[in-house]
Amino acid sequence: MGLIRRTLAVGITAVLALTASACGNSDTTSSSSSGNGLEKTTLKVGTIPVPDSAPLQVAIERGFFKAEGLEVQPEVVAGGAVATQKLLGGSLDISLGAYVGTFLAQDKGAGKFKYVADSYGAAPGAFVIMVKKDSPIKTVADLKRKTIAVNVLKSVSQLTAEVQMKVAGVTATQDQFVEKAFPDMPAALENGQVDAIAGVEPFITVISKAGGRIIVDEMTGPTENLPIAGWFTTDATASKYPKAIAAFQRALGKAQELVAKDRKIVEETLPKYTKIDAATAAVISLGSYPTSLSESRLQRVADLMKEYGYIKNDLDVKSMILPPPAN
Repeated sequence: MGLIRRTLAVGITAVLALTASACGNSDTTSSSSSGNGLEKTTLKVGTIPVPDSAPLQVAIERGFFKAEGLEVQPEVVAGGAVATQKLLGGSLDISLGAYVGTFLAQDKGAGKFKYVADSYGAAPGAFVIMVKKDSPIKTVADLKRKTIAVNVLKSVSQLTAEVQMKVAGVTATQDQFVEKAFPDMPAALENGQVDAIAGVEPFITVISKAGGRIIVDEMTGPTENLPIAGWFTTDATASKYPKAIAAFQRALGKAQELVAKDRKIVEETLPKYTKIDAATAAVISLGSYPTSLSESRLQRVADLMKEYGYIKNDLDVKSMILPPPAN
């Protein structure tokens, strides 16, 4: 068993274990007795046990939703595609979702979506391409015709890898990219199934300790500070429950401001809804926590997707942003 695999055996499975938060079955929609007149007092919210979701956990723990008359029931989802289907089917009201995935779904006509809040953005060291310690790959240019593992095909990890390769003078081909779940990437790298991986934390830290090398930060140059994920819903849900959605925005906004100012809050929160331990939380590279939805920032994502052939049509992201409540 190689060094990377031995390291993973100690902690990699536990790192991204599902949260212990229970998912309630309530479907409370009446709030006629509520002082703030919400159309719906219980919101089922899709979440993923990764750093992106930290503000939601903080808002729950600190009672920000409760103060707005809301009960938020978090439900762990496998990813954006599952969340999208659950939103369209009505079993979720809001979910965390990567902008690339949601923009793809919108472009393909799967549904009409609204982002209600930003959640996570790129920052140095949080999204990288890695290789084995003894790999002959030294630079991005060496990735020509090499296989690269990404968690989901046509994801932000693949898009930013393609951008970095183009900057290095290399044209990426679609058959270079192999879909691997993040927990499976280190073993795939060690046993030669792939030549490189597009990694995220906490795997970056774990693999680095086991001897893996970073050859490029994916979020540099054209992708610097790129928006990664936010909280979205369907156009229909936003129209049906405007007061409830506004209450969610206000409560989450308070938490977002807290984590944006104080990394320690994120470090203390991660072990509570993921299996990332306190020691790992203290050293991993975190992305940013933007405090507002920026049309110009999100448009960068859509424009890159169009440039690299991910979407066929020009996408006006302004139509997909639900403005924050006036108060």
